[in-house]
Amino acid sequence: MSYRIPGRGRIDRAQPIRFTFDGHDVEGFRGDTVASALLAQGNHLMGRSFKYHRPRGPVAAGSEEPNALIGTRRGKGQFEPNTRATMQELRKGLETTSQNKYPSLKFDVGAVNDAAYMLFSAGFYYKTFMWPRNFWHKVYEPFIRAAAGLGVSPTEEDPDVYASRNMHCDVLIVGAGPSGLAAARQAAGKGLKVVLVDEHSEAGGTLLSEPQAKIDGVAAWDWLSSTLTELEAAGVKVMTRTTAIGYYHENFIGMVERLTDHLDEVPQDTPRERMWRVRAKQVVLAQGALEKPLVFHGNDRPGVMLAGSAQTFLNRFGVLVGKRPVVLTSHDSAWYAAFDLAGAGAQVQAIVDTRAEVRADLLDQAKALNIPVKLSHTATATSGRLRVSSLRVNKVSGSTVSAGSEIKCDAVLMSGGWTPSLHLFSHTKGKLAWDDDLTTFLPSDTPEDCVIAGAGRGLWGIEAALTDGAAQAQAALDALGQAGDAASYAVDEDRPGTGVMHKELPTDKQPGRAKAFVDYQNDVTAKDLRLAVKEGMRSIEHVKRYTTNGMATDQGKMSNINGLNIAADALGKKQPQVGLTTFRPPYTPTTFGAFAGYHRGSHFEVTRKTQIDAWAEENGAVYEPVGQWRRARYFPKSGENMDAAVKRECAATRSSVGIFDASTLGKIEVVGPDAAEFVNRMYTNPFLKLAPGKCRYGLLCGDDGFIRDDGVIGRISDDRFHVTTTTGGAARVLNMMEDYLQTEWPDLDVWLTSVTEQWSTIALNGPNAAKLLHPLVPDLVLTEENFPHMSCAEVDVAGIPARLWRVSFTGEIGFEVNVPAPLGRQLWETLWEAGQQYDICAYGTETMHVLRAEKGYIIVGQDTDGTVTPFDAGMGWAVGKKKADFVGMRGMARPDLVAKGRRQLVGLLTEDGSKLEEGAQIVLDPNQPIPMKMVGFVTSSYDQGTVGQPIALALVEGGQDRMGETVYIPMPDRTIAAKIVSTIFVDPENNRLKIGAAA
Repeated sequence: MSYRIPGRGRIDRAQPIRFTFDGHDVEGFRGDTVASALLAQGNHLMGRSFKYHRPRGPVAAGSEEPNALIGTRRGKGQFEPNTRATMQELRKGLETTSQNKYPSLKFDVGAVNDAAYMLFSAGFYYKTFMWPRNFWHKVYEPFIRAAAGLGVSPTEEDPDVYASRNMHCDVLIVGAGPSGLAAARQAAGKGLKVVLVDEHSEAGGTLLSEPQAKIDGVAAWDWLSSTLTELEAAGVKVMTRTTAIGYYHENFIGMVERLTDHLDEVPQDTPRERMWRVRAKQVVLAQGALEKPLVFHGNDRPGVMLAGSAQTFLNRFGVLVGKRPVVLTSHDSAWYAAFDLAGAGAQVQAIVDTRAEVRADLLDQAKALNIPVKLSHTATATSGRLRVSSLRVNKVSGSTVSAGSEIKCDAVLMSGGWTPSLHLFSHTKGKLAWDDDLTTFLPSDTPEDCVIAGAGRGLWGIEAALTDGAAQAQAALDALGQAGDAASYAVDEDRPGTGVMHKELPTDKQPGRAKAFVDYQNDVTAKDLRLAVKEGMRSIEHVKRYTTNGMATDQGKMSNINGLNIAADALGKKQPQVGLTTFRPPYTPTTFGAFAGYHRGSHFEVTRKTQIDAWAEENGAVYEPVGQWRRARYFPKSGENMDAAVKRECAATRSSVGIFDASTLGKIEVVGPDAAEFVNRMYTNPFLKLAPGKCRYGLLCGDDGFIRDDGVIGRISDDRFHVTTTTGGAARVLNMMEDYLQTEWPDLDVWLTSVTEQWSTIALNGPNAAKLLHPLVPDLVLTEENFPHMSCAEVDVAGIPARLWRVSFTGEIGFEVNVPAPLGRQLWETLWEAGQQYDICAYGTETMHVLRAEKGYIIVGQDTDGTVTPFDAGMGWAVGKKKADFVGMRGMARPDLVAKGRRQLVGLLTEDGSKLEEGAQIVLDPNQPIPMKMVGFVTSSYDQGTVGQPIALALVEGGQDRMGETVYIPMPDRTIAAKIVSTIFVDPENNRLKIGAAA
């Protein structure tokens, strides 16, 4: 039986489209959604509920739909679960499947849960699965994990392309219904960049469902067509199939545009979706309102749906959702839905209104259409297995519910009134105000430059929406300096209305056994909400989490207000006293692909390369990733493995000179009159008296007193510091500094600038480093007296302006030469050529690790684990004893951080000369019973460098008091004994750091 009505709707009947649903062929038309095409075949059953596996059909017609969630497949790897059938447009070859059923949609064994629904009350998972205890891992957890989730996760790689773009505009209007269109008309033609977006496939909003209206004497659809043409001519960017998913600080809006899901043939490399990052000077939110369901026993059966949605399916898609519907309402709007369906040939069985009095014109029109009317009635039950077949209604007199009577029907169209769509407004941290007359929250103040128009602020009717859209847009234009008068509109055959609010509908049934659903997707009933209150939940946020009301993928669009009304009634409080749950982005479920955009495969993460990277590649470097950087790990010669290459590089550096690309080190400029004070507060070391031209090693701790980062800091001038950080810590350190500067010390006159990529940094280390460099620095004498260790200077090196540092991460004579980044390779090749007389050796990160470990220099994140203080690392010398304060000072004084027995950094030498594994656990007694007491672990371990045997660093409990003791490292095949020694394996007197004579 077809439910398609000739002459109705906006679909293109000249373009039939075939698709499949659960393997069965279905025909629809261009412009249909999956839901409208299935409803046109009389198929309301489209899924099963999450917890009880009850049969479910669409209850709405838009993105708020909680029931009709389907899987869609467009080709190999192009599978998506939990797509809303009400939003998925038809395309040739589309495959769709229902979800949450086994073995079939019509016969689902999971429906046994429905029979045992009394066992699955709110919070049952907190009170069940407690005994026997050993069942949790073997029985309960596997069962819960198998039952969890809706739909099936994709298993194949997604071949689709996703894109992203940035956009700036003067006015962004979200929602292309009457108020949004009027706002766009008001803003158009003034030389401004105006953008109008809507999540549906075509603009129009309510106008698509109410073609009877005449706007300024023009039929609604004709007015819509001419307005869109007018806006296009005026340069307004109209974006359909585009959802504003989040409203962030400073008028930053995230939007997702669906580009190809509706196309039969997708051009190669065309993105499926595009993420738009929009910065708007003014925003007009014209998102309209959402219709509320009524809460009564059996309100979830297929065929029970919102009256406004039935109107949409009829007037937009030409589908009659039922030929014998009953309308159940507490609001005038549902009466118009009844009239529209009756005009399309439906035999409306009755209009059941909970109110005792209704407008006379509505009663007169119902009488003219021969529609029975039942006022002061409630609904207490529905019947029907896979589709509603009857509605039980009861007369209500005061608090008395009379005996019920059955009304046979094939659809129940309900309306509990309308709730303004305030999700995006709430993202702005805007305040909401409760309106007792409308029994809903309305928008109040917001810190962003935005206005709300139309039904979004509680105005009903097309004329009110149009007029308010123009007025609110003019308010936005006034803020942009575009003064003017707002347009006004006159609408004939408008349908404004009023209604009353309900909790659950009155019933003659036992409330504790009623299946009156509030949250359809999560199977939350009214009795669940009242049970949550009974069990001690007082805040709506607690009620939400205890019952999961509003936690489904629709974010409570249809359940939040009903849930709030019921919880408030149970608590005996007004709704504002109970509160409203927090709306969070995204507004609707959004694909991971849209968020990832171009960042997938080789583009998933940016691979950063230094200016010297190409030289390293040309010279056979083997690379490793360090943070986002690609760094040369070692430079093997023919026939060498990594160990051989590293051993050679270490020996060459310690015996003559090595060259190393250190450009990846984080670099931050700290500039301003208070720069020294700022650095002094951030780092543990004292910096106030550090003279210009000098450097100092700095340790950065968190508030907790644990090491976060380290680096060398050079004072370039009185008000300028060049701060280096670890390669991976650059962004984190800058963020931390900005946080303190903006929130803790806003009085300091300081600017922070990341300059990591503005400098190429080349390190020279070894006994001949000064000899190599001296001829290239004519303006500076490189002697121990003139340019001692930990000095810095701005000089020319090989004719290139540079910041020259005398520092070492190897224990050898060392220099770091910082030059403008584009000149990095030029300087490198100059140094390489000049160093040939000294057999210069390029070395990579692996050799750097070995050389620094031989000197006991730590690597943050390797020799520290987030619980290591400077004293644990043997670096108490880096903590200023006379400083009044620094970040982490109070944290270090906590009892646990000064207690004996803390894990401390030590060196290890194995008795059998073997190399330890990093991460290996350490025990004091290898013969103790299992599980053994672990007293530490190996943090760094290297094979022979220049010490003559493998070395290791480790964190060991009380390690600094255990020098000379033997500890044990249990391994799968043996136990290795190691001696605790100093962390310094080479040149403890630091003699090798000194330049012996004039270069």
